[in-house]
Amino acid sequence: MRAMPAATSFARTKAPRLAAVLLAIVALAIVVARLDLSPSLGHVHLRLLSGPAEGNYHAMGDAIAAAAARRGGRIDNVASAGSMENIDRLAHAAHTCEVEVALVQAGLPYPASPELTVVARLPKAESLFFLGKRADAITEFAQLARLRIGVGPEGSGTARVVEQIFASRDFKGLGVILSHHPEAEQLDLAEKGELDLAALVIDEDAALLQAAVRDRGLAMVGFPHADVVARQFRFLRKARIGAGEYDAVRMLPPVDKEVLRVDTLVIGNGCARRSQVMGLLGALSDVFPDLKHHDRDTPNTTGLAPEPAARAWLETGPEVLDEYLPRVSDVMPPANWLHLLMAVSLLFNVMGVANRFMLWRIDAARVRAEHRIGACFGAATTLGEIARLSPSGDLLREGLGAEIDRVITELEGLAQRSHRASLSVLVPMGGEMVYRYQERLIHDALAALRVFRERWQEARDR
Repeated sequence: MRAMPAATSFARTKAPRLAAVLLAIVALAIVVARLDLSPSLGHVHLRLLSGPAEGNYHAMGDAIAAAAARRGGRIDNVASAGSMENIDRLAHAAHTCEVEVALVQAGLPYPASPELTVVARLPKAESLFFLGKRADAITEFAQLARLRIGVGPEGSGTARVVEQIFASRDFKGLGVILSHHPEAEQLDLAEKGELDLAALVIDEDAALLQAAVRDRGLAMVGFPHADVVARQFRFLRKARIGAGEYDAVRMLPPVDKEVLRVDTLVIGNGCARRSQVMGLLGALSDVFPDLKHHDRDTPNTTGLAPEPAARAWLETGPEVLDEYLPRVSDVMPPANWLHLLMAVSLLFNVMGVANRFMLWRIDAARVRAEHRIGACFGAATTLGEIARLSPSGDLLREGLGAEIDRVITELEGLAQRSHRASLSVLVPMGGEMVYRYQERLIHDALAALRVFRERWQEARDR
């Protein structure tokens, strides 16, 4: 029979296997190439309370929701009556978690329980404007005396801020007359002259404000000493509206106006998990690119504690677990996982030391028993020789049997001790084989001693 050529043999035996391996590699490469390994916000599903559907906060909520959607997340923009309602609804939902976060104007009262937290302080803040037909003439706080001022709906954020200012020590003697109206109504009253001023806490770019200045002919009060008031209320700061900002041709306003700015907050009720807070902050950063810089470099004067995940985001940014294994970071923050790994590593090291100590003590006891065996038979006598010895002469001496019995009892106890130690949790996987080796040495010694002990007893009996 002719031998099969080597090339033919390789083609029949090796080539199919090689082709299968190459095919598997190509398939794996195609799968990996189609995978999107970039982090996403697919784990984020939050409900955000914003404000009235026609207001600035609701528009801001839409922008945040759109930013989350672009990265695979979902943030539902829930309309509300405003900041005060947002705080109440957020507090009531602390147990049901029907909403998790809200946009809120700074300077409002917060419930003592449940404790709300600050997720972010947005760099895009709102300002307190006083608008009126003759507002350009007002440049000093004293000129506000006995004026009729509309402060928005009762219980609104605008009303709370303005009422706090005019209830303060310096302003309560001015005798201003505050009244509550919807924003549109009080602008109408100011345009007609039935209100001297209409107060609004609103974004400086809001269409309502621009229309009031450009189309209704309402002027804007500017206070050169606005920083004095801002120092009295920690939620306020001074801001500037540039001359001509609302109409560069007609120069509206005609000069720079110093106004009071009110921070816009994103607050939470503790329902959002760490990964969801991190995702929300990512969406907020897309809408407000300087968010981290603003929150890290400006003091938190809100009176609310920062959300723990938001604090971590400011200090280190999202970590690898936050981006790629968000559910794992929900179980425990990444820093705690590191501490856990260190603790586990330390525990295993301690267990290893304890295991080696047990093994050392067993080995030392076995060596002591071997020395006692050597004292009975001679240090150079092996176990095999002991098993074959015929007791005679000095090996029949009185007391040798009792000494051998003591060694046998000691070795039997040591064998049991070694077996129990091999089953201990301190023994690493596979480490029990060292104890099995000790047990084999002990059992070899026991077998030799028991055989000799029987012969010794028979010889003594004769």
